[in-house]
Amino acid sequence: MEHALEIKNLTKTYSDFKLDHVNMELPTGCIMGLIGENGAGKSTTIRLILDLAKADSGEIKVLGEHLTTESRALKEQIGVVMDECNFPECLKLREIGKMMQGCYKTWNAARFEELKQKFCLPEGKCVKDFSRGMKMKLSIAVALSHDSKLLILDEATSGLDPIVRDEILDIFLDFIQDESHSIFISSHILSDLEKICDYITFLHEGKVVFSEEKTELLDKYVIVRCSEQELSCLDPSAVIGMRKSSFGTEALVLRGRVPEGYIKDPATIEDIMLYHVKHGGKRL
Repeated sequence: MEHALEIKNLTKTYSDFKLDHVNMELPTGCIMGLIGENGAGKSTTIRLILDLAKADSGEIKVLGEHLTTESRALKEQIGVVMDECNFPECLKLREIGKMMQGCYKTWNAARFEELKQKFCLPEGKCVKDFSRGMKMKLSIAVALSHDSKLLILDEATSGLDPIVRDEILDIFLDFIQDESHSIFISSHILSDLEKICDYITFLHEGKVVFSEEKTELLDKYVIVRCSEQELSCLDPSAVIGMRKSSFGTEALVLRGRVPEGYIKDPATIEDIMLYHVKHGGKRL
């Protein structure tokens, strides 16, 4: 299987944080969501992938190659969208198009024009007068207007209203209709990732808790709602985490280890993340 992104034993140490032997693989033609709380290492990982910071050890391959400052042709194939629009606020769309044409040998002016119209971006306004949603659409339009094979997105949908977020998710799904295209996206909006991702990687305190296919991950766990006595009858090794409330007890449990007769509900990505960390290790 070909991979758009391969990370092996990636380590980076700062004075107050360590990214610790991170491993993940994004198959070509798929979308991987990177999740984790603030400070878990998501942005550090993306900076390392983009060669904006140097790893202490480990290996990163992007589209089968090592990305370095000299990798001009490879960088043409990577579209990057951060959580802030970084274009000069005094510029208008026409000026941004001209600027990008000077930056990318593979710049496709016709594609940029098509995307401007598709995203309903205002031709006569300066970037400073764009809404946050318009700025994100502009960043995405630019990322899709050169020879991008891999999109890398860091919190690209944060702060957007649900309608704009849904439009942008559709854009991502349309992008990967080409099987040579892939997306690596970090987000705190786990419901968005659950809609579009094929793989989920969960970082916690600089370490990978899991990196798995989304369908297999969701199929692996259930939420069990029961009494404390009933929960105590389950195999403790099957209970990932539990919490009590005034309404009773619930736990994240391995699906195949729950006997008949228990109330089982599907687990979301958010449930799985929270129970692994916030409610993990709390056994009756």
